[in-house]
Amino acid sequence: MQLEGVLLDIGGVVYIGDRPLPGAVDAIGRLRDAGIAIRFLTNSTRSPHRVLLRKLRDIGVDVAAEELFTPALAARRLIEEEGLAPHLLIHPSLEEDFAGLPSGDREAVIVGDAGEGFSYAALNAAFRALDRGAAFLALANNRSFRDVDGELSLDAGPFVAALAFASRREPIVLGKPAPNFFESALASMACPAGAAVMIGDDVESDVIGAMKCGLSGVLVRTGKYREGAERDAGLPPDAVADDLAAAVDWLLQRRSV
Repeated sequence: MQLEGVLLDIGGVVYIGDRPLPGAVDAIGRLRDAGIAIRFLTNSTRSPHRVLLRKLRDIGVDVAAEELFTPALAARRLIEEEGLAPHLLIHPSLEEDFAGLPSGDREAVIVGDAGEGFSYAALNAAFRALDRGAAFLALANNRSFRDVDGELSLDAGPFVAALAFASRREPIVLGKPAPNFFESALASMACPAGAAVMIGDDVESDVIGAMKCGLSGVLVRTGKYREGAERDAGLPPDAVADDLAAAVDWLLQRRSV
């Protein structure tokens, strides 16, 4: 296997809550030691880039700011490029990633995981903006995530779907599985898709999304993984591993063949 770069999901793959998953930090170190470029791709939209970066470093992951890709930063670039005026339906802690934007000419509804902020009033205000013709940007479209209590919780996707249904509009999705998200990370490594692998716990957004862009995909049985997810996916992953450490073992063994 030609292997030059690895894209890693973080929540449910590298850590859950504030706890690193067993063997994950060491596995990332082994990829570094093998000379493989790494980019961290997350659909998390509750924490700003600064906090996610600090969280990775606090658990022992050696990561540079430019190696961490988030939907909020992708949205900010798009807002600046197209001169949009953001109508934010996001978690309050994420607002710093949108601070200081100039006032644009066209309204754009930006939907992330607003948590308790998904009130009727907030959703209705976003719907009315869409009805006025605002652009519709979804930071991510995930169904659920593994919460700090170990249970699954609703992610942004169900609320994005509600707004799409009500407005009869389809959103532009900025995080995984949007091709531009994967392509931006690959471009930053100067790595062709055929020489890269995506490792994630979400068979739809992480693995199949990456495989449709020409990458290999490895699903791990941690985080939000549920038994049989790979069989129901339609497009089977290239491999299914117990965790990140096992996924890296598989990759390095295949690379040496």
